[in-house]
Amino acid sequence: MPQYAIPQSPETIFTVSGKDSPKAREKAMALLEEAIADGTLDAELVDGFGPDRLVVVEPTPLGEEPGEAAGDEIGPAVQVLANFASLRLKHQELREEAQKIRHQLDTLFGEAPVTEEEVMALKKGFKVLEAFAQINRRYSLARQEAEAARQVLDRALQES
Repeated sequence: MPQYAIPQSPETIFTVSGKDSPKAREKAMALLEEAIADGTLDAELVDGFGPDRLVVVEPTPLGEEPGEAAGDEIGPAVQVLANFASLRLKHQELREEAQKIRHQLDTLFGEAPVTEEEVMALKKGFKVLEAFAQINRRYSLARQEAEAARQVLDRALQES
């Protein structure tokens, strides 16, 4: 049975029989209008508010508290941490190479003449610098996700 709410009053839920459909939304609109008419719901609907503006509310399974859904987060959290561990190793590896190349880059801006071999080595090094820059960005984002995943696991471990 679908449940609906309106953005102006998300705590008020309208449950109708069937499944989410235009007909079910019309029934929910009728319940909404009835609640406004009899004064049980104090909300002003702007002109043009219709069934398509109703928000579908996902109910929690019977007997399950809202916090119990965290068990579903454990698998993905472990996967995020595993990916982060692999990314960290790659980040460390590329960082060392990128630092060496970055020092060689200074020769381009110095006054001393550069050889063709130095320029060729730098050109190859630019690919490493690019790869490091990309991995560094991904690493920063993954670190934030990993922190959140670690908190999920910490909560799960505290519950036992």
